[in-house]
Amino acid sequence: MDAPLSAIIVGAGFSGLCAGIELLRRGITDFVILEKAAGVGGTWRENTYPGAACDIPSHLYSYSFAPNPAWSRAYGGQAEILAYLEQCADRFGLRPHLRFHTKVERAVYDPASATWTVHPAGAPALTARALILGNGALHLPALPDLPGRDRFTGTAFHSARWDHSYPLDGKRVAVIGTGASTIQFLPEIAKRAGHVTVFQRTPPWIIGKDDRSMSRAERWMFKHVPGVHWLRRTGLYWLLEARVLAFAFSPKLQKVAEGLARGHLNHSVPDPVLREKLTPNYQLGCKRVLVSNDYYPALARANVSLETQPIAAIEPSGVRTADAALHEVDAIIYGTGFHAAEYLSAMQIVGAGGRELNAEWRAGVRSFLGINVSGFPNLFLLMGPNTGLGHNSMIFMIEAQARYAVQAIAAMRERALASLDVRPSVEQAFRDDVARQLGNTVWTSGCRSWYQAPDGDVLIWPGFTFNYWRRTRRVDLTNYQARALTEQTASRDAETT
Repeated sequence: MDAPLSAIIVGAGFSGLCAGIELLRRGITDFVILEKAAGVGGTWRENTYPGAACDIPSHLYSYSFAPNPAWSRAYGGQAEILAYLEQCADRFGLRPHLRFHTKVERAVYDPASATWTVHPAGAPALTARALILGNGALHLPALPDLPGRDRFTGTAFHSARWDHSYPLDGKRVAVIGTGASTIQFLPEIAKRAGHVTVFQRTPPWIIGKDDRSMSRAERWMFKHVPGVHWLRRTGLYWLLEARVLAFAFSPKLQKVAEGLARGHLNHSVPDPVLREKLTPNYQLGCKRVLVSNDYYPALARANVSLETQPIAAIEPSGVRTADAALHEVDAIIYGTGFHAAEYLSAMQIVGAGGRELNAEWRAGVRSFLGINVSGFPNLFLLMGPNTGLGHNSMIFMIEAQARYAVQAIAAMRERALASLDVRPSVEQAFRDDVARQLGNTVWTSGCRSWYQAPDGDVLIWPGFTFNYWRRTRRVDLTNYQARALTEQTASRDAETT
């Protein structure tokens, strides 16, 4: 039988591709990237709704080792970001390692051989020394638990499963939810629909978006003048990094930021009644801060109305609100986000002693650096718990995590180690440290957000991203229970399928 692979990567978005690139950089070529869909891209393949774009500037929302001087806009759109990831897959030679239409249903760790066996749907099992989960947090659409949702006789879909075949022109459309996706697609569909009713539960904080086309001269300089692209990226990084001062360290700065956001709202919405409905009653930063120049103007259109009454039920012809009013519509679009905290729930991850990761996390989400979980040897998470951000680019964090995971895998090969399992005491110390740092931040100021686990624990990184980079720069093997690769383990490897 074949020997196990060095690694199996799940997911071919920014995280999975980055892990594959890091493995190749280390000279590790015996790995595969399993992707449930037909191509690379992750979030940027899934979300094709009108107006889909990133809220992090393009030159920062890209790999540091793969600068793209050709971004057409300051903030990249969905198609352009997807094209960038396709180019990276080609440029770094990942195509031979990619297996599409391969949805992982279950992964089981075998202590005897110290390997992971991965079971894709309808395909033979694969075995590897290490398992890297790069499937991301924004891929399982969340639909609200509303009475009668399945009784609606019109067309209904989630923003991440956009029905491009449905003609919105002239239609009466209900939009449920006012998160990051809604503020992007509403201005686009409002241009076509007969009438749009936006059902808002909680208004988001929104700041202006400094978006514009990149000139031909700028793109030429980014490509040909040494250091210009680096200067732009570095400047953007520190500009965004400074936001954490308001969120985590200085209440006075947080109030200044709130004042700027209120100014954007006041300038964009002259109608005092509408403006009152759009004014948040929680601290800026507690939920995700959104960026847009055209969402507020879209709400002020004659064919758009904002409904703040709670939804009582979905009926065959529309949406019934708590005041007994029936809003008859032809289509319902759910802009209700994702199961971010339960992003692994589509898979069973079974570690040592038959422990299942999703079941373990239902009792409390725990990890070390958001990368390792005690009792799950040789498992590496990308974009795991407490690594999400509310102020800067996740690509920075992904690179740090992928580098750390691959460094650990390389150390296992170099030192003939069968497994690495983070010590429970180290995991708990990390959890305690994160909880302490989060204690006085805006993220624990009382609102409910997708930054939280079901039990209320906040799963965001609590401070500067450069501190995370520092903590993940080197793998300290003393943090792990290491098991040597013995002849007995190696012989079991040869028997593993």
